[in-house]
Amino acid sequence: MLFLWPGSLLLLGLIPLLIAVYFWILKRKRKIVIRYSNLTLVRKTLGKTNWLRQHLPFAIFNFALISLALATARPVAAVSIPTGQSTVILTIDVSLSMCQSDIKPNRLEAAKQAALDFIDHQEPSTQIGIVAFAGFAELVQEPTNDQDALRSALLGLRGARRTAIGSAILRALDAIAEEYEDAAPVDDEPQLIPGMENQADGNFAPYVIVLLTDGVSNSGPEPLFAAEEAAVRGVRVYTIGFGTAGNPGPIPPCSSEVDQPDAPFGLGGFGFGGGGGFRRGIDEVTLQQVSSMTKAQYYPAESAEQLQEVFENLPTHPVFRHEYIEISSLFTGLAAVFVILALVLSWLWKPFF
Repeated sequence: MLFLWPGSLLLLGLIPLLIAVYFWILKRKRKIVIRYSNLTLVRKTLGKTNWLRQHLPFAIFNFALISLALATARPVAAVSIPTGQSTVILTIDVSLSMCQSDIKPNRLEAAKQAALDFIDHQEPSTQIGIVAFAGFAELVQEPTNDQDALRSALLGLRGARRTAIGSAILRALDAIAEEYEDAAPVDDEPQLIPGMENQADGNFAPYVIVLLTDGVSNSGPEPLFAAEEAAVRGVRVYTIGFGTAGNPGPIPPCSSEVDQPDAPFGLGGFGFGGGGGFRRGIDEVTLQQVSSMTKAQYYPAESAEQLQEVFENLPTHPVFRHEYIEISSLFTGLAAVFVILALVLSWLWKPFF
């Protein structure tokens, strides 16, 4: 439990002082002596003093004061709230190595088909966005449940040079922030309640990034830096390493349309063709670290069938999200109950105070 005004907890220091005054009065009362000629008669008249009846109302009254002090400090508690909607940002590598035909017809086309099948099987409440990345990352489709728009964006992806995994994650985070007020863009600090250092520690936002790549980041920010930005926002990043092991040979163009000026990824100035000199192979260690840092998972896929299976099993539907609510009224109500109980017992038992 967190407190918005923790300084108010200093009021709890008054409780021991009040208890000390109470017992000082009791001790002072015992010093008042009244002489009677027949003490036995007095004892029979007064009866035996019940210690519990004498002190319990005062103890309950102290519990009321403690509850009021806690209420003054404005306590907040985390609650799990069912989410009626989730958002998935498909972040797809369109570097030239995705044109390799070790997975037929080529890696990029197989990735498109798997993503299309994934979209077709989502609930209408699931918003899906698409980020394409090579040497830079670009949002090619903002989050939507319009399947026609999503299909058009996917089918229009073309290849480009280099791989910027970190840029892809950061652009996906910004895409989420552009659509939802409770998500902070990369340039801003996420608005967290004091004392909550990392939202990824069991506190997931209803936003998920699915990043598919077949290579190694060789451009843009470091992937682990981007993963930290996702983790502090509670955004899980599921990573997929796509492609076969070894060197599949020269990289052919993905299609004859790669140099169209109206390609959605804006690739006119990148240059296309063979892949001589390009670094190939999947950086599985980094991908595993990215997913681990964001409490997600890494999936390897060496065939179109495996990739289809990965997409089918992605846990992209968070059921609950954590929110913080102030519960001062709960402690105030509890204090009122304690006060009433103390007064009722005091009236029934007629103790000292």
